[in-house]
Amino acid sequence: MTDTSINTQSRSAETDAQFSDYFALLKPRVMTLVVFTAFVGLLAAPTPLHPFVGFCAILFIAIGGGASGALNMWWDADIDAVMKRTQRRPIPAGKVTGDEAFAIGIALSAFSVVFLGLATNWVAAGLLAFTIFFYVVIYTMWLKRWTPQNIVIGGAAGAFPPMIGWAAATGGVSVESVLMFCLTFMWTPPHFWALALFMRKDYDNADVPMLTVTHGRRATRNHILAYTVLLAILAVAAGFTSIGGPVYIATSLVLNAMFLRGAIRIWRRDEDMSEDDNFLAERKFFKLSLLYLFAHFGAILIEAGLDRFGVWA
Repeated sequence: MTDTSINTQSRSAETDAQFSDYFALLKPRVMTLVVFTAFVGLLAAPTPLHPFVGFCAILFIAIGGGASGALNMWWDADIDAVMKRTQRRPIPAGKVTGDEAFAIGIALSAFSVVFLGLATNWVAAGLLAFTIFFYVVIYTMWLKRWTPQNIVIGGAAGAFPPMIGWAAATGGVSVESVLMFCLTFMWTPPHFWALALFMRKDYDNADVPMLTVTHGRRATRNHILAYTVLLAILAVAAGFTSIGGPVYIATSLVLNAMFLRGAIRIWRRDEDMSEDDNFLAERKFFKLSLLYLFAHFGAILIEAGLDRFGVWA
């Protein structure tokens, strides 16, 4: 970390921290995605869990995801302090110290892994431990500040939750859980690059080598389109596997048509246009990307429920 990071983390909190400040360390918005995809992975698995065990599994996965967020904020305090989007996070805002965030992250990491293993199995616990390690060490500490492909490789961390949910129910990994992993993995780059396009100044100020900073906006737009095309092929193809079905295929066709249309609009953007006009498409695409992933996993969940109740039998 930089000297700025050390200074930021060593200072005392300016005001008494509230529960909401500590909760914000866990990145609750990101945790929502983690919980939902893990929940889908767990319920889509062919081996049903007792509802209480399933609840505990999702709770511990959520805690593990929150622990990753706290450790990410601890390490990235210097970056968060100069980025407009993150300046109000607990550490740069002076509500929580870096030492507190680190202690909370480590404690919750150990707690979540151990209790997930005790509640379900150690395959799921091992995947959760690896996910936390990958997000904090591989992505946050290494890739994020080193390569413009940071979000491509680092996106794996956010793609593991459905695999963990599946493993919690089955005790293993299968083609179906890998497909759910791949869906999230391929979705991550266009999702975050759209954000980086209209938040480029933040990454410039923080000296983070996002693709928009190192290769420019035109290259980023090209990458968004390329990844969106690959994602569409993968997403629709998944509908013809055991996790898909009529509901999923219909949902995927509509969403991917919208997503491709948005990516093409971004690709066609004129770099000479005013900034406000130029980034309207990116903002819309970013918001659509959130609906895109939730709807796909929602469709997988519906298909699992219909299959379980014998609707398609």
